[in-house]
Amino acid sequence: MAYERVSLEFDGNVAVLKFNHPEVLNAIGGQMLGELTEAVREVANPSSGARCLLLTGEGRGFSSGANLADRAGSGSGAGDTLRGGYHPLLLAIRDLQMPLVTAVNGAAAGVGMSFAMMGDIVCASKNAFFMQAFARIGLVPDGGATFLLPRMIGWSRAVELSLLAERLPAEKAFEWGLVNRLYDDNAALMDGAMGIARQLANGPRSLALIRRAYWDTWTNGYEQQLDLEARLQTEAGRTSDFGEGVAAFLEKRDAKFKGQ
Repeated sequence: MAYERVSLEFDGNVAVLKFNHPEVLNAIGGQMLGELTEAVREVANPSSGARCLLLTGEGRGFSSGANLADRAGSGSGAGDTLRGGYHPLLLAIRDLQMPLVTAVNGAAAGVGMSFAMMGDIVCASKNAFFMQAFARIGLVPDGGATFLLPRMIGWSRAVELSLLAERLPAEKAFEWGLVNRLYDDNAALMDGAMGIARQLANGPRSLALIRRAYWDTWTNGYEQQLDLEARLQTEAGRTSDFGEGVAAFLEKRDAKFKGQ
C-alpha cells in the first residue's frame, strides 16, 4: 500500500514506521490514523519478515497529538473516534508478536505521548519532551495514558502532569523512568534506537512471549500470572530457538536465533 501520512520501510527484519506530517509536527488526523492502522497490520503479517517494530516521527516532532484541524480527531465526536479508530490500533500494537521500540525525536504530546509510552524500550533525544496536553483544550487524557502513565512514573506524578499540562523534558522523563535510553541528539537517537531494534529483531521467539507476559501482569492476579508463565514457558520450550539457545550455551558460542 502507498502511504502519505506515514512512511513504512523495512531494514532487514526491522520495520521502521514513521508519523509523516512534519508540517504539523505529525499531528494525527483521520488519514494518518487509517494509514497507521494499515501499516501496523502490514508489519504484523508474518510475510513481512519483521521481527521488531521501530516507531518514530519525521522531522522535528514525534507526534504533537490529535490534529485539531481535522474533525475526525477533535470535538464532540472524539469519544467515537477513540472507540472506532484509536482503540483498535492501540490494541493491535499491544498484541504485536514482536518487540516495539519507540524513538522520541521531539514533541510527544497528547495521544502522541500515549504512542511513545507503548514502546517496550522507549528511546528519546534530549531535544524531546512529553506533554499531557489535554487539559489545555478542555479534554481528558486518552490513548491509554491514564493506564500507562501512573504505572510508569507513579500516581502523583501522572496526575500532576495531566492536571497542569506542563512540558516534561526528556532528561526528567529519563530520571522518572518513562524513558529507557537517552541520547544527546536526534542522530544519536536513531543510531541507538536502530541498534536496539536490530538486537531485538535477532532475538528468540520468546521475546514476543515475554512482551505478552508483561502486558498481562497489569490485569492478572498472582495465581493467574503464575499459570500464564507456565503456559508461555511451555510454548517457548517447544520453539527451535530454545533448542538453538541451549546448544549455543553448551558449545560456548553465540546463538543464532530465527524467531521460530
